[in-house]
Amino acid sequence: MSAAREALLDRCFEVVRRHGFSHLSLREIAAEAGTSHRMLIYHFGSRDGLLAEVVGRMEAEQRALLADLVTGDADIFTASAAFWAHLTSPEVLPAQRLFFEIYVQALYGREWTAAFRESVIRAWEEPLMALFERAGVAGDRARAHARLGLAVTRGLGLDLLMSGDHAEVDAAMTLFGELARADLRD
Repeated sequence: MSAAREALLDRCFEVVRRHGFSHLSLREIAAEAGTSHRMLIYHFGSRDGLLAEVVGRMEAEQRALLADLVTGDADIFTASAAFWAHLTSPEVLPAQRLFFEIYVQALYGREWTAAFRESVIRAWEEPLMALFERAGVAGDRARAHARLGLAVTRGLGLDLLMSGDHAEVDAAMTLFGELARADLRD
């Protein structure tokens, strides 16, 4: 990716992260990103092409953060708590809103969400399984824990966005961690 295209994607990512995308035209995204809609079409092909790049960027950043958190001696529960705190921080919640906005579009099979549909579960499965395997869970049980952890995190993230009730949602995530820890001891 060229430096100009990368810088443009950075600016567009911030616009879409702050405002979502459903109600924004390509011209509106371009104006707020300090460029023209023609430059966006030149670099990304279409609004959908731009959104696909934004989605890829967002998912890659979150997986990279998780990878950073699980380096060294950090146990799965410490890493999970740090990841949850990051995902639910005020500066990241707009990206969470964007994630769910894209998720809904993917449920409808929008063509530009093809890569997202392929990666939204599968790209997370292996790193999460590795965490559970590090904690002593193997095989199918590690895969089940990974899927459950992914589902709970996303479900509680959506709950937080809808309710705004940080205390209740955090308490539910803490309970999930306690239940998972108890299951690992059995």
